[in-house]
Amino acid sequence: MNKADQAFNEEFKPVFPPEAYHAEASWQDKVLFALSQLGAGNAPEVATKLAEFETQENATALNQHAEEVLQGLYKKGLIKGHEQSDGLQYDLSKITRPNTGGTDPDLL
Repeated sequence: MNKADQAFNEEFKPVFPPEAYHAEASWQDKVLFALSQLGAGNAPEVATKLAEFETQENATALNQHAEEVLQGLYKKGLIKGHEQSDGLQYDLSKITRPNTGGTDPDLL
C-alpha cells in the first residue's frame, strides 16, 4: 500500500465510539461517546451531554467542539444525519430494529 492509500485509509477509517468516557481522549472520541449515549442528537444536545463529563468547560466551547466534530464526520460520510427543524440530527447508524424481511428468493 502506498502513502496516498495509507493517508486516505487513516482519514476515512470507520469511527468507533469509546466504551467509556476518558478525560484525556480527543474531542472526537468525547463527542462520539456523548452521541452514542444519546443514540441521536443535534450539536447542542451532544454538547449538553458532554457538559455532564466536562464540568470545567463552558457551554459555548462544548457546543463549538460538538459542532466541529459532528459536521466534519458527517461531511466525510462517517456518521449519518438528517435535517430536522432544529438542524441536523446526527446518529451512528446503529441498527435498532431487526430486519423483518425474508430471504425466500421466490419473493424477491
